Amino acid sequence: MNDSPKNKNITLPPTVSARITPAGGLDVLSRNEVTRLRDASGSGLHALLRRCALAVLTSGHMSDDPRSIFEQYPDFDIQVLQQDRGIKLELTHAPAQAFVDGQIIRGINELLVAVVRDIIYVATQAEQGSFNLDDSVGLTHSVFEILRNARILRPQVDPNLVVCWGGHSIARDEYEYTKQVGYQLGLRSIDICTGCGPGAMKGPMKGATIGHAKQRRRHNRYIGVTEPGIIAAESPNPIVNHLVIMPDIEKRLEAFVRIGHGIIVFPGGVGTAEEILYLLGILTHPDNAGVPFPLIFSGPREAAPYFEQIDRFLRLALGESVAEHYEIIIDDPAAVARSMVRGIDRVRNHRLDNKDAFFFNWTLNIPYQFQQPFPPTHEAMANLRIRHDAPRHELAADLRRAFSGIVAGNVKEEGIRAIETSGPFLIDGDADIMEALDELLQAFVVQHRMKLPGGSDYEPCYRVVREGA
Repeated sequence: MNDSPKNKNITLPPTVSARITPAGGLDVLSRNEVTRLRDASGSGLHALLRRCALAVLTSGHMSDDPRSIFEQYPDFDIQVLQQDRGIKLELTHAPAQAFVDGQIIRGINELLVAVVRDIIYVATQAEQGSFNLDDSVGLTHSVFEILRNARILRPQVDPNLVVCWGGHSIARDEYEYTKQVGYQLGLRSIDICTGCGPGAMKGPMKGATIGHAKQRRRHNRYIGVTEPGIIAAESPNPIVNHLVIMPDIEKRLEAFVRIGHGIIVFPGGVGTAEEILYLLGILTHPDNAGVPFPLIFSGPREAAPYFEQIDRFLRLALGESVAEHYEIIIDDPAAVARSMVRGIDRVRNHRLDNKDAFFFNWTLNIPYQFQQPFPPTHEAMANLRIRHDAPRHELAADLRRAFSGIVAGNVKEEGIRAIETSGPFLIDGDADIMEALDELLQAFVVQHRMKLPGGSDYEPCYRVVREGA
């Protein structure tokens, strides 16, 4: 049934109200769980459920302003109803694009189930004290439990999951290249995991679907890993068939490296730089010496200067030896896939030798400072220690936090509000690192890698200063 907006003077997208049966994976909830999901108070889960559900229902929405979706669907609501035969999801003024002939699209239904499942599971476990968040081991176990509850971990399967990172705002030729790489991975029976959004998160999945189809491969996995602060700005792309919502960006990043058997980085912006520094900070930690983890930077010929600049920045900040942990392959999708397959073979042999699981990388040590949630506040950004005298993995951790703060200022609602209230974040540190960082960030702005094109001119949410200035 089509609804009409309350304000007749504003043209809003068409909406539908419907009561739907969840598609698998969510048979029953307790009365307490339903009550919490319906609770619209500050301590309740309804606001979080509404935000994440609307992101799923607008799959493919091309905007990275989390507030724009709610401006288009101001009357949207979702309620979880307890019934004798299970639960129902009642959608009011939901985006009509999620329906075909009055029926919700099956894939979107499944992603809605994932939203409800993950939100209530994390909240319930936290309330019961099931997660020990005070040490590194406990944090890793919380990541494991969330992934296991989401049915992401698959035993009795040889390593074959490649994580693809890259920007949501990329040029057309870069997007087409990610599809070509995904196609080559699909031909080699590789499953794909991304951040679930558009751009470089969608392209590899789209390419892999063709490669998988040519090989007549079924039961393919296109895993999207996101978190509440980012999902509204990067709605899941339509190819994602396994969605998991981690509680925060740090657990999201840990999930990537725990379940992935290798990572390919495509061109991107500050979010991609954050991911690179997170992984390199872990791989350069002394405890992880000798742990194989294939990492490839790749893009079309036009992207060569982008990766040259990333490479220069990493070498300057973290030392020349950091380049031992990654390979740069330009304009050769087949070479990327072949190199990744060889790397996964090394991972498989190492896991066998160390009696480690194929489905979860227990051996890799992730230091506590990489697991602690980083609040995107002006004080936290100003207190970052970006200096050469810090241990290399600790410097990488603080650089990661700097980029994380910029991501928050660009696309996360709480970060945007902080910038509007108190002005840009200040990032301070050693002069040569700050100079290289400023150059890198300015290049991201010029290349339109900070925000999706089509909006107003980008207004930086940060200001780079040099120590002692």
